[in-house]
Amino acid sequence: MNEMSRAMVAELIGTFALVFIGAGAGALGIGGVVGVAFAHGLVIVAFAYSYGHISGTHINPAVTIGVWAAGAMGAGRAASYIVAQLVGGVLAGYALLAVLGSPEVGQLGATLLADGLEGANGGTVTITPGVGFFLEALMTFFLVTAVLHCAVAGKAGNFAGLAIGMTLTFCILMDGPLTGASLNPARTLGPGLAANNLADLWVYMVGTPVGGIVAALVYRFVLRTKD
Repeated sequence: MNEMSRAMVAELIGTFALVFIGAGAGALGIGGVVGVAFAHGLVIVAFAYSYGHISGTHINPAVTIGVWAAGAMGAGRAASYIVAQLVGGVLAGYALLAVLGSPEVGQLGATLLADGLEGANGGTVTITPGVGFFLEALMTFFLVTAVLHCAVAGKAGNFAGLAIGMTLTFCILMDGPLTGASLNPARTLGPGLAANNLADLWVYMVGTPVGGIVAALVYRFVLRTKD
């Protein structure tokens, strides 16, 4: 296999692992939001060090769009990555359906907007699509910012994978109960298709790339240092 083919396989496998483990933890309710957050974050850490030298371990179309918008990769390579990532996410969604047997098991970890979520001290929270769009864009902004500064610019050295994984973890800890904290179109699309639950799909498919692009523009024109 040539270098591009190996990179696409790495992106497909990594995305499959992220969605299968992350959404699976959500579907089974393992450890609540803390367990789900660390399930996602640990997959990022593990594959960053396993496949980082092959593809950069984006395993997320919004990250790839952000890296492309920052001028760090070409459009053709970015498009190939995105195809591999979406295929990996969809395969993971249907693998979860086969393993769990029914979409009734936690909706296979599908990312959904909160409707009547109870607060710690009373009151309820309902997330509208507009607010959901903002949250997904904001959290993806944080994630892509970490990728660009820690990995692309190389500022975190050997700790880049850990920093990026922990960024995803803290985003899910806060936003998980509100939107499902996708931050990743493949993470939403795979379980959503398998569970036949595509409610508010546009929030995740549009909001996350917007967050990635804004992070790229801030990195490229404001915060990137010459060295």
